[in-house]
Amino acid sequence: MLNITGARKAKRQGVDLNMAPLIDMVFLLLIFFLVTTSFVKESGVDVNRPTAVTAVSREKSTIIVGITPDNKVFMDKREIDVRAVRANVERSLAENPEGNVVIVADEASRTGVVISVLDGCKLAGAENVSIAARQPSENE
Repeated sequence: MLNITGARKAKRQGVDLNMAPLIDMVFLLLIFFLVTTSFVKESGVDVNRPTAVTAVSREKSTIIVGITPDNKVFMDKREIDVRAVRANVERSLAENPEGNVVIVADEASRTGVVISVLDGCKLAGAENVSIAARQPSENE
């Protein structure tokens, strides 16, 4: 004799899939990628950098200060006063003590403004301050 109720019970019994380890693994991967990602802050302005034959490429620069042709200073995509460069760089260095500072100045900006920004960065405690330049192209 055929047991119909037993066959139905056997069909209802399924395989349980435990999702907890999978979710744990996804969270661990997320944390890993967040920790290993470096966040680069942009100055927020486009400038025409001067050319220099000795210009070298830097992979990491954590603090970028931009100077426009009309001598406005930008940091973190907002305009700041030249006198506030020191305080802003100090705050950024407090977040990342090993940060490099790169000054991205336009060719047409005044040298006095660039020197004031450079001085503010040095007074803030930045040990590695650079001025961005581009390498000359074949046509230049």
